[in-house]
Amino acid sequence: MLPSSHAIPIKRRAVDSNPSPQLLADAFSEFISASAVLEASYRDLQGEVSRLSAELTKRNEALASSLAENERMRAALQQMLDSMPCGVLVLNHAGRIVMINTECRHLLNLGAVSISSLHEVSATSKVDFEALSKGPDNQFGSEICIQTGIEKRWLAISKRKLFCGPAHQPEHLHSIWILRDITANKLAEQEREAARRATALAEISTILAHEIRNPLASMELFADLIEQDLGTSSHWVSHLRAGIRSLSGTVNNVLSLNSESKACLTQVDLVRCVRSGVEFVGPIAEQAGLSLSFHAANDTPSVEGNEEAIRQIVLNIVCNAIRHTETGGSVDVSTRSSIQNGKVVALVEIRDTGCGIADSAIGQIFDAGFSVTGETPGLGLAVCKRLMIQHGGTISASSRIHEGSTFLLEFPAI
Repeated sequence: MLPSSHAIPIKRRAVDSNPSPQLLADAFSEFISASAVLEASYRDLQGEVSRLSAELTKRNEALASSLAENERMRAALQQMLDSMPCGVLVLNHAGRIVMINTECRHLLNLGAVSISSLHEVSATSKVDFEALSKGPDNQFGSEICIQTGIEKRWLAISKRKLFCGPAHQPEHLHSIWILRDITANKLAEQEREAARRATALAEISTILAHEIRNPLASMELFADLIEQDLGTSSHWVSHLRAGIRSLSGTVNNVLSLNSESKACLTQVDLVRCVRSGVEFVGPIAEQAGLSLSFHAANDTPSVEGNEEAIRQIVLNIVCNAIRHTETGGSVDVSTRSSIQNGKVVALVEIRDTGCGIADSAIGQIFDAGFSVTGETPGLGLAVCKRLMIQHGGTISASSRIHEGSTFLLEFPAI
């Protein structure tokens, strides 16, 4: 507060108890002027209120129209999803179900149960969607089998991530799941596999019939001749032994082709093993009127293998050579060593003077059931290739029409 000596003097207007007409006129004029300004402000305020009210009404109408349009679009989208042949499940970032169509409910056996989350879907359908959701996005081809009463249903489930807003806003869409019923495809696949197995069984049966028919006919003939005993029974016994050995080879081929187990490998004297195989098929060559010989180089190394398997390989190739060589021809078997890529390998070569193999067929002779002549399918060479692979070796063939064929076996040497 200022000191009293510095107080600002205030002019006080004396109030006249009897104002003059001029003073009253001035005061009234000022009141009229203020009233006019106040009335103008009131009119402006009324106009602004009317404008804001109109704008609010317009916005409310637009919002109501937008909500109605969104609802119509949602209903139309739901109708579209319900008409789709696959199940559709849409989730937001909070893991809540935004949309689910009728087919999805049908495939998961949900019925009319009210569900709102993926956890509830998993609990009701017995399908672990929560585990599937932890997989990578854009995951396709997850196949699951669910039990529906006494039947099984196969479903293919795929998941795609949706980019519809930031993750911190949980109401935005996050992912879409597509479910397809592939039960019919699975059943068709099983039927095709059953048909394939039946066809393969029929082919093998045909092959066996061809492989066994000729030796059986020969054995029957030789048995009749032995029964008649014309003084040459030992000769017919030799031929009978050849037929038996041929059948033995056929049975071993079938067992080798269908066996999933690998042969037990030990150190094998290759020369002794191959010689025993050649001697085993000697009666067959004699019966066919062919010359069968065996030559072994002194440097032939031992190999790691299975004697029975190696003997089976020799039997198959020699029998195949005898089958395609005319009477008076020859089949020569030899063993030797060689160095390839700095490593010692043991070679077994089987050469015949038969009809030969065409170049167009040389690449197919190791396929099961393939026949060079197109008449009698066989298993022997397919078994040979499989056994050579088990030994870590290779088998190859070269041939010239009307001159003969050569088969070369390569074994890793010890």
